Amino acid sequence: MESSVTEPSARYSRDWLIAAFTLIAIAVHLVLWIAVGFEPGSWGVSWPLVPLWIALVVGGVPLVAGLVVRLVSFDFSSDLLAGISIVTAVILQEYLAGTLVVLMLSGGQALEAYAVRRASSALHALARRMPSQAHRKTNGQVIDVPLAEVAVGDVLVVFPHEICPVDGIVIEGRSAMDESYLTGEPYVLSKAVGSAVMSGAINGHGALTIRAEKTAVDSRYAKIMQVMRESEQRRPALRRLGDQLGAVYTPLAVAIAIVAWVISGEALRFLAVLVVATPCPLLIGIPVAIIGSVSLAARRGIIIKDPAVLEKIDLCATAIFDKTGTLTYGQPILTEVFPAPGFSREEVLGAVASLERFSRHPLAAATIAAAEESGVPLVDVTEVSERPGEGLRGIVNGRSVQVTSRKKLVAQLPAAAALLPPVIGGLECVTIIAGEYAGTFRYRDEPRAEGRAFIRHLLPQHGFQRVLLVSGDRESEVSYLAEKVGITEVHANQSPEQKLELVRRETAQAPTVFMGDGINDGPALTAATVGIAFGQGSDVTAEAAGAVIMESSLERVDELLHIGRRMRRIALQSAVGGMALSVIGMLFAAAGYLPPVAGAVTQEIIDVFAVLNALRASFTPRVLSDYRHTR
Repeated sequence: MESSVTEPSARYSRDWLIAAFTLIAIAVHLVLWIAVGFEPGSWGVSWPLVPLWIALVVGGVPLVAGLVVRLVSFDFSSDLLAGISIVTAVILQEYLAGTLVVLMLSGGQALEAYAVRRASSALHALARRMPSQAHRKTNGQVIDVPLAEVAVGDVLVVFPHEICPVDGIVIEGRSAMDESYLTGEPYVLSKAVGSAVMSGAINGHGALTIRAEKTAVDSRYAKIMQVMRESEQRRPALRRLGDQLGAVYTPLAVAIAIVAWVISGEALRFLAVLVVATPCPLLIGIPVAIIGSVSLAARRGIIIKDPAVLEKIDLCATAIFDKTGTLTYGQPILTEVFPAPGFSREEVLGAVASLERFSRHPLAAATIAAAEESGVPLVDVTEVSERPGEGLRGIVNGRSVQVTSRKKLVAQLPAAAALLPPVIGGLECVTIIAGEYAGTFRYRDEPRAEGRAFIRHLLPQHGFQRVLLVSGDRESEVSYLAEKVGITEVHANQSPEQKLELVRRETAQAPTVFMGDGINDGPALTAATVGIAFGQGSDVTAEAAGAVIMESSLERVDELLHIGRRMRRIALQSAVGGMALSVIGMLFAAAGYLPPVAGAVTQEIIDVFAVLNALRASFTPRVLSDYRHTR
């Protein structure tokens, strides 16, 4: 994994070093030219040319080596044109013109690498929060050890206000932890013996003793680091569009150069045309537009992890929504409590709410709020556990309490099936107290008030042809939401595998956007053309998504759509506009009005215009979203 991190970083550093070295070489060349001129000195060497020769060897030779490979594979991309210019400049001994091309090319490649690195800067900031040491407790003594030395089963102490170093289970102490940096949800969760803790969470006022369940490389933060590494290695798809433009532009430039050479009989005109034609608007303008758009999105609370999202999203024709947290508020409300015979509503509600304080399940907050609203007191809980497939467990007032599903209840207590209320639309959970069925809780997650207007907005304003609602919830609950927001294509009772297959099938027919916020949405987010995660509800979801909307807002989705459309438009303006100006410059060079060095200067002026236009992508327009104005 380490090599995957260092390789793109090494390329990034190499390009900047070549650009800086080439710039210094040109400066030294000019100083020597002014000081001694071009007359041969000792050993018959013209000293002002030496720094140019060195720059051409350091920066030009790697490019020429790649040029041979591209010629064999018939790849006529934009870089190929720059390579031809350098070779021609050396043959014609126009070393300054060739060095200027090396400078433009290495600077453009460095900017492109920076665009990809910049896209994951928010994840870099999260990664920098990770502690480098942990407090390991051995034989009653607490010693600091490097985080890499923590093993599964180690007993660690997390002091007040510290960041939890690894995923683990509390074995001693009581406190609360802020997990908002990891989940995107503004919750401070109570922690007691048996509670799970996540690496990266901020401890509250009390010290906690935990048992490490995972090593640092397997914990929550390590997964975020993996996302960051993968993001740095992705190449923006719009850069490939630049190569496609170059595939047309390069033969055109070479044709003009050859015609100028044949008609005039001067090889110097061939070089002059190619120097003017060096496609820096493609090499520089597009990455600058990407950087600016990533920055604009970040200011709006949208993390662009894969810059290719900005190009693809405006081309998508099918929108696929998960239900909870996207088209609903993700904040269920407890609507009904059905206590079993022998239990009262207050008894069951108090026991479950007391236990739910230690859970991050979406229904936990609704249960606690209902208990507080009813004035039901909450009591201390011990031996809390919430392991996959087991539900939430704990000891409340000396009795075992378990919160689970209807299906698992019937599997554990078959006789309880006759006591359950009928199934209707909505969310539910059941509870077992002291080994007996104690009651059923029903919840409703209301649709977002703006959901219907947003769905109507997508079709005419952003070119979507179909909108689908996909959920793992029951048919009655999903159909209820679909009717509220105006979606007719509904897929309920979908497992993560079924969601994945559905998204793959739709993506094969047309580009798709998938929006979700749950762990089970991860595979579907990966399979979609563009995956958008809401609220960073889990590291798995954030890893799979190309963009993360930190605030669960449909208006932010509309802003992302507009940012992508605007970035694509500005990038193409810079690239195509710069190419058009370059073609005009090529015609002047072909006519003999621009020698090679003057052509290089002209190309730099064109670059300035292309970059200035591309920089507009980072400015916040007066109206970024037209969604709110159409409601």
